[in-house]
Amino acid sequence: MATIDQQFVEYIVKTLVNNPDKVSVERKIDEKGVLLSLSVDPEDVGRVIGKRGATAQSIRTLLRALGTKNDARYNLKIVNTDAETSEDASSEESEEESEPVAEESDLAEKTRAEMEDLDDLDI
Repeated sequence: MATIDQQFVEYIVKTLVNNPDKVSVERKIDEKGVLLSLSVDPEDVGRVIGKRGATAQSIRTLLRALGTKNDARYNLKIVNTDAETSEDASSEESEEESEPVAEESDLAEKTRAEMEDLDDLDI
């Protein structure tokens, strides 16, 4: 049975994607808090991340609000489902698949830096 936090993320993401039946959220609890691993159809990853990571950041913000209510710390990880390739794939294909993940982490770092800059503004 899915917990309220899993259902929450699943509901939001299913409304955004073209393949809602391929959305799944796994939940793990560790020393840092609750880790929700979101996997979607590879075609929908861009929709979930959004331009410059805005959609993913918004989902994380909503999770933070839920965590405040439930006295929990939530982290959302968007899992790369492209990595699920057959063992027959050549090493060149594997290298090509790992490059978008590196670009995504660079984007995430830039987005975090921009968010920190926005936090410094007095509005």
